[in-house]
Amino acid sequence: MNDKSESYKVVSDNRKARYLYDILENYEAGIQLTGTEVKSIREGKVNMQDGYALIRNGEAWLINVHISPYTGSGQYFNHEPRRTRKLLLHRQEIRKLIGKVEQQGLTLVPLKMYLKRGLVKVSIGLAKGKKLHDKREDLKRRQDQRDMQRAMKNY
Repeated sequence: MNDKSESYKVVSDNRKARYLYDILENYEAGIQLTGTEVKSIREGKVNMQDGYALIRNGEAWLINVHISPYTGSGQYFNHEPRRTRKLLLHRQEIRKLIGKVEQQGLTLVPLKMYLKRGLVKVSIGLAKGKKLHDKREDLKRRQDQRDMQRAMKNY
């Protein structure tokens, strides 16, 4: 396989989600978008900070992700920035997610939005909320790693 077909360009990354949640599994999903949304995404005007995903009536929905209106043309055909967008997943993936979200009390969080072969994809994480002490532990571990790296670099 050539490298070109599997290359992708990350448009937006939700780093806050990795801090607030423990990511258990990742899923790749397409999104149902309008033309002006795709143009805005290509320009990188996406904010996934407060976004989350829900499963309603056997369909996955991306909620509260802000895609700025496209400024390259008139405002008449533009989109609403925070509208609910449908996620495109396989039926068996949705069935699996329904079980985990409802029974185990897990959350679906968008992690990254990227362009893959010209199509807009979203990486969704099945996540469990971290408690305050977990966050502190992570910070301590990260700081210890940095200290060890600095010590190794000097010797």
